[in-house]
Amino acid sequence: MAPKKSKRSASESSSSDSGPDDRNPPPKKSKPSDKGSSKKTNSNEEEHSFALDKNRFVKVREFRGKLFIDIREFYEKNGETLPGKKGISLSVGQWNKLKEQIDDIQESVEKLG
Repeated sequence: MAPKKSKRSASESSSSDSGPDDRNPPPKKSKPSDKGSSKKTNSNEEEHSFALDKNRFVKVREFRGKLFIDIREFYEKNGETLPGKKGISLSVGQWNKLKEQIDDIQESVEKLG
C-alpha cells in the first residue's frame, strides 16, 4: 500500500513571509515643525525656565509629585510651546551627581575641544 499524501490548496501553501493581508502599517507621526518664536504657556513656568538656545530650555518642574530638571528641545504648535521628544529629565539626585562632576566634564571638554 502506498503512503497517503495530503493535498493542500493554493492558499495553504503560501509563503510564511507574506503575513496577514489585512494588516495595516501604523500611522506615521508628524515631526514637530520649527517656527522660530517661543512662548511661555503660563507665568509659573516662566519663573522656572532657563533658555539655552532658541528652542532648548532647562525647566524645573514637578511631575506626579516629584521634582525634575528637564533639559529639552521645544517646538511651537498652534501658538503654544510644547516639549519635544529630544531631551532628558533628571531627578534631583541625578542633577546633584551631574553638578558634582561639572569640573571633570569641563576638563574633558577643554582637552577634546
